[in-house]
Amino acid sequence: MVNEKEKNGTSLIKKLFIEETNNTFIQFFRSLFVGGAATVVDIIALIICREIFHAPESIAAAVGFVFGVTVNYIISTLWVFAKAKVDNRTKDFIFFVIIGIIGAMLTELIIAPFSVDGIFGEGFFVKHQTFNFLIPADKYYIVGKFIAVVLVYIWNFCARKFILYRNCEE
Repeated sequence: MVNEKEKNGTSLIKKLFIEETNNTFIQFFRSLFVGGAATVVDIIALIICREIFHAPESIAAAVGFVFGVTVNYIISTLWVFAKAKVDNRTKDFIFFVIIGIIGAMLTELIIAPFSVDGIFGEGFFVKHQTFNFLIPADKYYIVGKFIAVVLVYIWNFCARKFILYRNCEE
């Protein structure tokens, strides 16, 4: 016989990971996993573009964005925001991507001071060799990317939740 403690634990796991939900806290929790997976894809694409194909950081970041936002949309619509405000999936994807594009522009602005050849040329931190005691200046863009990941994650979740999915009731 299942005791009450085990039943409550199973119920919590179902709420956090399985059941459809409109609960903002659960969606935020789930989107951490989705954002994490999308970020890994984004960063891998960024590094491959930069290190293997020698693309400028801004181009590499844009390619990473395309891969990351696609992964994010697919998993988010299946698991985080199962009920869209917009019935048309194409429109939903377009609005999702527009929010992501704003996030990508924020990413570019955040990475710029860490870039050797960013959107504004050589960045402030590269020019002043700020982190040379940790990593070479031509790798600073990775530091900028990790800072951008945190700030842009917050933007993306809040914008998607409160613009695209705010009126979706269970």
